[in-house]
Amino acid sequence: MPKHSYQKRSTLAQFISLARPKQWLKNSLLLAAPAAAGKITEIHYLSLAVLATITFSLGASGLYMINDAKDVESDRRHPTKKNRPIAAGAIAPKTAIFVGTAIIFISLAISLAINGPFFLAILTYIVITISYTYWLKNEPVLDISIVSFGFLLRAIAGGLATNLPLSVWFLTVAAFGSLFMVSGKRYAEVKTMGDDAIDHKKVLGEYSSEYLNYVRSMASAVAIAGYGLWTFEGFASRPGQIFVQLSGIPFVIAILIYALEADRGLAGSPEEVVLGDRRLQIFGAIWALLVAIGIYYPRLIH
Repeated sequence: MPKHSYQKRSTLAQFISLARPKQWLKNSLLLAAPAAAGKITEIHYLSLAVLATITFSLGASGLYMINDAKDVESDRRHPTKKNRPIAAGAIAPKTAIFVGTAIIFISLAISLAINGPFFLAILTYIVITISYTYWLKNEPVLDISIVSFGFLLRAIAGGLATNLPLSVWFLTVAAFGSLFMVSGKRYAEVKTMGDDAIDHKKVLGEYSSEYLNYVRSMASAVAIAGYGLWTFEGFASRPGQIFVQLSGIPFVIAILIYALEADRGLAGSPEEVVLGDRRLQIFGAIWALLVAIGIYYPRLIH
């Protein structure tokens, strides 16, 4: 989108774009704890999970604004990020930092009203993300680890907000599944930007395609193994266990499809890959259906 198109948009529309609503898809991980525990249909747990998701999304959007203000110069050298409101000159960096900070404090206030552990989870996410924005993003290995940890923290935060336990295998899948996606994102940046990659992100000069392929292979293998252990150990002797175990088939197929897109250098924006690939959506829907039937099977047959 050219710069002048941003300037024609309203200020509200520009800030909505700056908040990156497509990225809110990541925060659906907060719904995982009550869903996996079979509690998502109960209004108490559902309302808490939805409120927690909205609260986390607010905090994340505030952080995106601060991040874009910090990265404005490097974003202007990126083929697509140069069109973001701050990089395009539609919103001043200082204004974005002020609004982003205000949104973060609102998020913290709401999280504290939910409960203390959830507040600490969001506070941890904010501190780590700001550290990443100003320092850790330039440290190889640590940068992809921190971004991956952000996904894991979302899953943990959902459990803390609803006071529900999370399986160690579920957390393993969340951790290594996110590492798989983040390494694919870095690979896409290296592949599409070529020699200009280091001008956008200094840390990209530290990664070779071979190394990122290794990380993707390792992370996907652990995620698949963790998922298998979750379905077979976590649901052993439970009604409907066969449906949860069969969900491993579309789960693996979805990973293979995403891996293909990453290998093509098209995974620079994971949420756009998920939202734009019909195959991923179909197998994701099959996976979700099988898991839902398996978890709620006793209720379905009575």
